[in-house]
Amino acid sequence: MRQLNSATRTFAAIGDPSRRAILQLLSKQSLTINSLAGNFDMSRPAVSKHIKILCNAGFISIEDLGRERRCTLKRQGFEDLQKWINYYDGFWQSKLKNLDNLLQVHASKKSLKTKNKFL
Repeated sequence: MRQLNSATRTFAAIGDPSRRAILQLLSKQSLTINSLAGNFDMSRPAVSKHIKILCNAGFISIEDLGRERRCTLKRQGFEDLQKWINYYDGFWQSKLKNLDNLLQVHASKKSLKTKNKFL
């Protein structure tokens, strides 16, 4: 399997509706894998695969507690996602600022032409 970069791994993890639902459930409280599996119409091994993907992307951590494995949200995956969003937010803000400047220059020239017409 090829190595995925951080953004690809992050978006692959949240691209699945079941994984987003797992994150939503964990945003309320830490849960065991069995508790999580009870919320889905899929096998426990299928839920475990989703959890592994979320864990590899840095969205959750898993703690072994006796026979149970407890899942908790982690910041890393969300921080990677936020960095990606911030980069493109800055990109578009810059583009919009350039457009605004261009429109202001155009409006100034148009205003100057109109003034010169009446002089």
